Amino acid sequence: MIVDTRGPEVQPEGTTARRTPERVRRTWRKALRRDWQLYSLALLPLLFFLVFRYLPMVGNVIAFRRFVPGGDLFGETWVGLRYVKIFLSDPTFWQVFGNTFILGALTLLFCFPLPVVLALLLNEVRSRLFKQFVQTVSYLPHFLSLVIVAGMVLQLTSVEGTVNQVIGAFGGEPIAFTQDADWFRTIYVSSEVWQTVGWGTILYLAALTTIDDQLYEAARIDGANRWRQTWHITLPGIRPTMVTLLILNIGTFMAVGFEKILLLYNPLTYPTADVISTYLYRVGLVSNNFSYAAAIGLFESIIGLTLVLSANAISRRTVGTSLW
Repeated sequence: MIVDTRGPEVQPEGTTARRTPERVRRTWRKALRRDWQLYSLALLPLLFFLVFRYLPMVGNVIAFRRFVPGGDLFGETWVGLRYVKIFLSDPTFWQVFGNTFILGALTLLFCFPLPVVLALLLNEVRSRLFKQFVQTVSYLPHFLSLVIVAGMVLQLTSVEGTVNQVIGAFGGEPIAFTQDADWFRTIYVSSEVWQTVGWGTILYLAALTTIDDQLYEAARIDGANRWRQTWHITLPGIRPTMVTLLILNIGTFMAVGFEKILLLYNPLTYPTADVISTYLYRVGLVSNNFSYAAAIGLFESIIGLTLVLSANAISRRTVGTSLW
């Protein structure tokens, strides 16, 4: 082995450091030619987003044009903001908008902090077998199909289901949960917590492994108990991950789960269960009013974009961590 014992080159005083010829020659074309195998792995994801995310944006033009099924793909005639004015003056739209906001807020309120709490609790468990058992049990609901989850929820909350059997065992009267609009939000949020909390702990557990153990040792020497260690070391250590996931969750704030709600709700629960996505399904696909549905969908997307930009700006100024 040949060891270079020469010291680092010292730039003459009054001159600026120059980049090596190797870095000068490393243009993006040469990098692409050299690492084309790695770049090729990104082709399929980029193609997916191009076909299913960006190209459909062109169809938003029918929100301002009159679209007739079987006619021109981009609408027949220009109508301007006609459909926007229609849904802004439609009381049904504002009802489903309120339902969407409430369900999104409840989902964010419960489904965002609970994975953090579960990750902190699992981080304190010293028994490896018990920790793996809890992780496995909490992760499993994420891999179940939404159809299976909805079927389980409907069976559990039916008049003769397990929940009503427990209520009857304590002398209570059976409750028609699936036919009572007041119970829908509780059922939906509970099922969402059961299905997503365990899976959400994975990123937080990974973030916890990056915290230096010497920080905990120094805190113990200073007399800090477990609560103070969690507050001053653990939570600041996973704060970037928490902020990133919070911004992403806020971005999907208005996009409340369409599939689960469609499988769980019925006309009796429309007052609290009908959200923008299900309303778009009935208006656009069932009633063939595609232009009206496109206008509502565009309005929903603008609100989601505004929420993401606002959350990112607030996080960057207050916490110092943001997506960009």
